[in-house]
Amino acid sequence: MKLTTKIIIGLLAGAIAGLLLNLFAPDAFGILNKFVFNPLGKIFISLITMLVVPIVLFSIILGVAGLGDPKKLGRMGFKTIAYFLATTAIAIVIGLILAMTIKPGNLGTFDTKSAEFSAEKAPPVSDTLLNIIPTNPIDALASGNMLQVIVFAIFIGLALTALGEKTKTFYRFVEQGNEIMMYLVNIVMKFAPYGTFGLIASAIGSQGLSAIKSMGVYMIVVLLGLIIHAVLTYGSSVYFLGNMNPVAFFKGFAPAMGVAFSTSSSNATLPISMETARRNLKVPEPISSFVQPLGATINMDGTAIMQGVATIFIAQVYNVDLSMTQILTVILTAVLASIGTAGVPGVGLIMLAMVLQSVNLPVEGIGLILGIDRLLDMVRTAVNITGDASCAVVVAEGERRRQQRELAREERERSGAKQRHSLIQDK
Repeated sequence: MKLTTKIIIGLLAGAIAGLLLNLFAPDAFGILNKFVFNPLGKIFISLITMLVVPIVLFSIILGVAGLGDPKKLGRMGFKTIAYFLATTAIAIVIGLILAMTIKPGNLGTFDTKSAEFSAEKAPPVSDTLLNIIPTNPIDALASGNMLQVIVFAIFIGLALTALGEKTKTFYRFVEQGNEIMMYLVNIVMKFAPYGTFGLIASAIGSQGLSAIKSMGVYMIVVLLGLIIHAVLTYGSSVYFLGNMNPVAFFKGFAPAMGVAFSTSSSNATLPISMETARRNLKVPEPISSFVQPLGATINMDGTAIMQGVATIFIAQVYNVDLSMTQILTVILTAVLASIGTAGVPGVGLIMLAMVLQSVNLPVEGIGLILGIDRLLDMVRTAVNITGDASCAVVVAEGERRRQQRELAREERERSGAKQRHSLIQDK
């Protein structure tokens, strides 16, 4: 049985077990959750989280060193960030349009008095950009500050490229470290179906049907936005820009999406998503090593859709009409916040608080959606990492075409030189 099939079985079995226990045996669920479901999920998340920092460090060093030319790194970096910002803007526009069309906030009565949420202050975008260079790389590695780890790894990769043969021994050490991490990923993934079962059973059993019913329309709108964005935006980009069949893309990346769904963490899923992109989508290792860790840190399309829907939903509940200027402010704030809140725990709700504050909507409204946010966060994370993989496919295809054009130009130059040489001999 394939790993993808096992993960799907774990997802379904966990959902059914959690729902049945919530409905018919809540006391038994409490005991099982404490001693079975929760420990299974925590062990799995701890296992893959254990590998994240060393994998990002080793893979980005190899990726940058493998690219060789610093100009190539700059070109790839520009394409990657431009793709992430563009798809994030598209995502939040989809969320806004769906929410304004379906109007989930007008289709029920909501107790705004009991909606409480304490907004954690997120760092400004400027602070995040200024702090991406680590003053202490060891501290960045120990604390898991992914942006700083990425920058440090890029510098090491550039140094290895510049020094060449002098650092051959260290380069080999990094290669071997990366191979060890990939081997450990394969071992950890054997536990994925059981960890997935525990995580889903815990999440569904804790929420139950009551939370889903009370926020059903809002939940449907968010899920609809996520599906539309994944199919249309990512599907069309990998087809037109990545020269890949969208069905093959989603089918090949399904194992990583399943793990992301169960863990609700892009960073925790990173080792699996990189391995899946390389093995099933044939993304070259240097490109996967650069694009996907960066995407796991700053690319949050699924969260952007939630922000668009939640902003309009909360405005409708509180009977606030947003002007076109305010809607444009929401789009701009959400796109910038996707970078500014990188690495902050509970990033989705913190980003939403920033967006609501930018248009003077009550942050307390977030309390209305807290009940089912954990369930929606699973789908959002799966969409987020799929966006990272689609970007890797697009960048890889762009580099492949560029390489073909360069080879064709060199061939024409050689052919022209031969012709000129032949003319000189004839004369």
